[in-house]
Amino acid sequence: MSHSTPATPSVMAGRNPKDTPAESGQLIQGPNNVVEPTTMTGSEAIIRSLEELGVKDVFGLPGGAILPTYDPLMDSEKINHILVRHEQGAGHAAQGYAMVTGEVGVCIATSGPGATNLVTPIADAHMDSVPMVAITGQVSASVIGTDAFQEADIVGITMPITKHSFLVTDADDIPRVLAQAFMIANTGRPGPVLVDITKNAQQAETEFSWPPKIDLPGYKTVVRGHAKQVREAAKLIQAAERPVLYVGGGVLKADASAELIEFAETLGAPVVTTLTARGVFPDSHPQHAGMPGMHGKVSAVTALQQSDLMIVLGARFDDRVTGQLDSFAPYAKVIHADIDPAEISKNRTADVPIVGSVKEILPDLNAAVKDSFGEHGKADYGRWIETINRFKETYPLGYTEPEDGLMAPQKVIERISALSGPEAVYVAGVGQHQMWAAQFVDFERPRQWLNSAGLGTMGYAVPAAMGAQVGNPDRVVWAIDGDGCFQMTNQELATCVINRIPIKVAVINNSSLGMVRQWQTLFYNERYSNTDLNTGAGTVRVPDFVALAEAYGCVGLRCEKEEDLDATIAKAMEINDRPVVIDFVVSRDSMVWPMVPAGVSNDDIQIARGLTPDWDDED
Repeated sequence: MSHSTPATPSVMAGRNPKDTPAESGQLIQGPNNVVEPTTMTGSEAIIRSLEELGVKDVFGLPGGAILPTYDPLMDSEKINHILVRHEQGAGHAAQGYAMVTGEVGVCIATSGPGATNLVTPIADAHMDSVPMVAITGQVSASVIGTDAFQEADIVGITMPITKHSFLVTDADDIPRVLAQAFMIANTGRPGPVLVDITKNAQQAETEFSWPPKIDLPGYKTVVRGHAKQVREAAKLIQAAERPVLYVGGGVLKADASAELIEFAETLGAPVVTTLTARGVFPDSHPQHAGMPGMHGKVSAVTALQQSDLMIVLGARFDDRVTGQLDSFAPYAKVIHADIDPAEISKNRTADVPIVGSVKEILPDLNAAVKDSFGEHGKADYGRWIETINRFKETYPLGYTEPEDGLMAPQKVIERISALSGPEAVYVAGVGQHQMWAAQFVDFERPRQWLNSAGLGTMGYAVPAAMGAQVGNPDRVVWAIDGDGCFQMTNQELATCVINRIPIKVAVINNSSLGMVRQWQTLFYNERYSNTDLNTGAGTVRVPDFVALAEAYGCVGLRCEKEEDLDATIAKAMEINDRPVVIDFVVSRDSMVWPMVPAGVSNDDIQIARGLTPDWDDED
């Protein structure tokens, strides 16, 4: 029999409206072939199930408990397996693949340490609602619980960080469980699902047929927003004088960018896009007020703080956005639309909750608001828009030139964006370079930006960029990484070279754990405890990133002067047959501004050290 964890899968800002539960008659994803009963092993059933689910690319690394499955994988003509150098790389690559394609990313690992090495990317996917299926081998059912070689209770370990975790001990259950895993991962609020399959189940014979019967009692997702709640939301909008659209990553996951733009233009209110929503509303749109939060634009923070109505779409009131929660947007009523009912009123009470997919809710809300405006007249937001535009003009994102003669990291990222354009994909690690990328890359389209937002995983960028390049082979893919993050997963450069995955890696090398150093500068009296990495200017350069890149078979470049910046980026853009690693040597003293220190009100945002905006400055 098949065993699964008792946890009930959660649901949030979902995929397309066609992605509804099996109870409503949805076909299982894939080409929907009918396969008559055929005798094969459980391992062959795993590979055949993946083929029937339409999986084209998987990332993995074999080991003893999953070895039976790697044998039939070798014969598959439909699945491209990419051999990673570390299981964490497989997980992040599956995330990157899912983020750019909107499809379920797939990773495979063996039992014990292979499975536990997937824990970080699984947790990362859970925090950022990324659809992913992780398949792990497990020791034979007869020795589970005996501390057998390479045994780990990966189902128990991952239960809090997955939508669902399955343990399969019977080969007959493999097709059904895998079909269910993909359905759970990619419906409702997307997220990771673990399928742990014992070695005996892989080796046993079974009768494979397709499609299997889905059995998910209690798993239902509400897609269409309740009409009464939509009408109540339209009433609040009609009465508002200072509304703002607070847009989260759920809008991206729902593929609802077009619906968002249409609704925003009907309303005419300012729009702020969180770190996970960058690109779902174009930066160039005149209504865009920027990214809110700890390192957001003053205009975006102001739009939320001074609003009288927040229209929250697929967002979860993350602490990095709200700052001190009880002082966040103190004058605002809240309309909160989300496919995960657990998120609504979790951190901030919603005056009008709407449960459903924003892709379905936004057209209904747009129609209701149009009717309301037609009946009562559209409110005049002129003074409100003028206020936000004044803060946009007075406090634009900017930076000062470093005093040590080294390049400003912000300038490097600005030029990468300018020379690569919005059709490129930008993947960031975690830290200062992540915030600078969120601030200084021009975002104009959905799925242009990938980063580890909720978990903040150092080492995310290189393997996620690898997965993104596999998913979008015709786009330029930049991994904008820090010298600290890069050293955590750069072994995946070998994977990229062997598989001809030509990512471009911009190492923003300030020779430091930069964000930690910034906090040490601001809050720990410049006591730089264990943040010097010795990789940059004036150090022993261990490692030498150019030499490291060349050792892996990549092209290694170094840029230390601003006058060489454009030529170095252009040279990287010309190389498409292998990865390129550029060591951009930048100042360690550059900081991320604006900044809201942790634990204080967003009203205390600083635009530079000790400098806050003049909130009373009127035009």
